[in-house]
Amino acid sequence: MIYLLLSILISTGLFVIFKYFGIYKIDVLKAIFINYIVAFILGFTFAERDFSVVEIPSQPWFYGALFLGALFVSIFFVMAMTAQKNGVSVASVAGKMSVVIPVFFGVFLYNESVTVLKILGIIIALVAVYLASVKDDKAASKNAGLLFPVLLFLGSGTIDTTLKYVETNYVDKADVSLFSGSLFAIAAFFAGTILLIKAVKSKSKFGIKNVIAGLVLGVPNYFSIVFLIKALQTEGFESSTLFTINNVGIVIVSTLVGILIFKEQFSLKNKLGVALAIVGIVIVAIA
Repeated sequence: MIYLLLSILISTGLFVIFKYFGIYKIDVLKAIFINYIVAFILGFTFAERDFSVVEIPSQPWFYGALFLGALFVSIFFVMAMTAQKNGVSVASVAGKMSVVIPVFFGVFLYNESVTVLKILGIIIALVAVYLASVKDDKAASKNAGLLFPVLLFLGSGTIDTTLKYVETNYVDKADVSLFSGSLFAIAAFFAGTILLIKAVKSKSKFGIKNVIAGLVLGVPNYFSIVFLIKALQTEGFESSTLFTINNVGIVIVSTLVGILIFKEQFSLKNKLGVALAIVGIVIVAIA
């Protein structure tokens, strides 16, 4: 249970950090690149066993790490844009209500039950994502819309589903840090490649504030994945239940942070969306 609690708190912290990225005009891609370097160094440093870098491509989880690493770069960027343009709570709801995706695939991959309540919960969850993402004209920024929340919803669901599949079938308990470090190293490679291409087109300084931002982001990002994987490996917890508790916890805490710290304004639709998010995710959990 302690791993689950830590996952909720640290994952909420990521949304807060991204919000500050917007306030301090951080170059998201540059910060994400540094963040992944920090995360993969931590992963290799805290590896539970001795290893050689050359053996990593031969590990059974390597291709899963390759896919997740590429996806991490894309979704981290989308998460940052959602937090900045739509708000911390919207980013949280869009990302964490994606629990309906691994629950859906759980029915086929792990023979989980299908009930009327579970279907109802998924429908409510989808409606909640829309309502929580919609901003009134006066409250919305010119660039805010549904694109980033929807992409975050789909991408986060794909990450959770893939992470569970790879963890269940290929990652030993002694390989959690090594696996995490490897997927972050792959993510750093993809982010670095994109930065290099951009640098060729338009030369610009990396910026010390972007480096600092990446360092600040890297530590919680690493531990958010490690604690989630360790929680998934805890005996007696079904993945659908764990993902649900994890996600609803992040939705609630992130919403409180958005209101109390960032003074985010919520329309009636937004409040209804957040409330439905909690209702939907709880229904999925008990179904």
